[in-house]
Amino acid sequence: CAQRGSSGALSAFTGLSVVSLLSLGYLSWDWTRPNQLENEAGGAATQPQRPPHVVFIMTDDQGYNDIGYHSGDIRTPTLDRLAAEGVKLENYYTQPICTPSRSQFITGRYQIHTGLQHSIIHPRQPNCLPLDVPTLPQRLQELGYSTHMVGKWHLGFYKRDCLPTRRGFHTYLGSLTGSVDYYTYHSCDGPGVCGYDLREGEKVAWSQAGKYSTHLYTQRVRKILASHDPAAQPLFIFLSFQAVHTPLQSPRSYVYPYRQMGNVERRKYAAMVAAVDEAVHNVTYALRKYGYYRNTVLIFSTDNGGQPLFGGSNWPLRGRKGTYWEGGIRGVGFVHSPLLRRKRRVSRALLHVTDWYPTLVRLAGGNASEGLDGHDAWAAISEGRESPRLEILHNIDPLQKRVRHGSLRRGWGIWDTAVQAAVRVGDWKLLTGDPGYGDWTPPQTLPSFPGAWWDLERYTQTRKSLWLFNVTADPYERNDLSAVRPDVAKQLLARLAYYNRTSVPVRYPTEDPRAEPRFNGGAWGPWAADEEAELEPRRKVPHKKGKAKKRKQ
Repeated sequence: CAQRGSSGALSAFTGLSVVSLLSLGYLSWDWTRPNQLENEAGGAATQPQRPPHVVFIMTDDQGYNDIGYHSGDIRTPTLDRLAAEGVKLENYYTQPICTPSRSQFITGRYQIHTGLQHSIIHPRQPNCLPLDVPTLPQRLQELGYSTHMVGKWHLGFYKRDCLPTRRGFHTYLGSLTGSVDYYTYHSCDGPGVCGYDLREGEKVAWSQAGKYSTHLYTQRVRKILASHDPAAQPLFIFLSFQAVHTPLQSPRSYVYPYRQMGNVERRKYAAMVAAVDEAVHNVTYALRKYGYYRNTVLIFSTDNGGQPLFGGSNWPLRGRKGTYWEGGIRGVGFVHSPLLRRKRRVSRALLHVTDWYPTLVRLAGGNASEGLDGHDAWAAISEGRESPRLEILHNIDPLQKRVRHGSLRRGWGIWDTAVQAAVRVGDWKLLTGDPGYGDWTPPQTLPSFPGAWWDLERYTQTRKSLWLFNVTADPYERNDLSAVRPDVAKQLLARLAYYNRTSVPVRYPTEDPRAEPRFNGGAWGPWAADEEAELEPRRKVPHKKGKAKKRKQ
């Protein structure tokens, strides 16, 4: 299965094995059952005597090839050392864009079960993480934790009840929208629709403007660690860097080591990664200095793949941010902790961003609630056991533009292949509809290349609406096996059909002009009254093709 060692994957690569699914009995499953995942292999590991402190660090748009131990041109000595001394997660998946990954991390639920399966939450949309869904920090608070968030939220803010301090965090410092200037904290949602976006708690933090966000957020974490008593109460910190998302900004000192890099965008991007690496060094130094380290679990994760047009790289994986190819969803991640039973190793256990919720709740001494799509993966991470997860629903998006050449007939009457969807089961991955831009973009590609040169690298193919890959044997998704193994394709289509029956309608309301900063003191923030009724949470809104296309461009 997908969590087997790299030697097996390499041998399969030389002689493509497509019978591994059969050999493991996956095709004998009842594909209409609610749960195809067995929890025996992932049973709870031995708990530490005291609940551990947890520091979860998430970066934004950091690609698979944007960390030292994967990259040939970016240096991250701190992250490399922490990963080498801990457990590298090399079969770990997130979502392809910001809001979905963050929502699934904080709820442990697939986005089809929270209504956030389409796009992101835009600043003027009266939408946020469903208020009736318990969050990870809320559960940790119930278990006695002091909970703090620093950095990017991007889970909606139209009402005060949507803010981080109302969703389980005792303190918050950060930005509510998806992208801000790293120094001025200026954020725009279209021409002329701009405002300030930095908050401390529920108030606008005007006085913090001018400080580079990566440094500001690191200083806040160090302050939290210095002021808290590690022996008195367990601590949970969610450090959500806006780096390395656009705009590409950093102090000049970080750019200098990469001055010989010909690709200007990549040079700026590498400097931002270097600033993050230094920030993580300062956080781990503070953990040691203030007495947390021996009982701390530190988790590092990106939220989605990199964007090659703005310096990121997912090479040699296919695709980029916003796509369901491996380059958009194969996450960079590792766990570093003295509490790990087996350290200094690479884990190929199949893991997903939803797994952090039940894993951390169990580590904290609680029981994961029902209704989660995540699984307690601590035994797989810490002890090297088999993963409790055997499949991942990457998403089903009914509002995404349908492809003209897809149909129910092409899905053997099981699934309409015009619908954008993707699922992974064991070694196999199936995609339908429009998975997104599917090129392989090498890191040496310059954004300033003449158009004809760029076209030489573009991948072209006949019109399709269904793909099937053995991603263990073919991690670069070059060999579509949908025509060779229709039996496997049908089984995965049946899984999509099952998941679709469990989904809730999409929450994607039209934009509200009251949200504009000019009506709210020049800053982004809640604009609906606290007593104002929540919008119909399960209302489908017609997809605006023109606006979506403009945003994509």
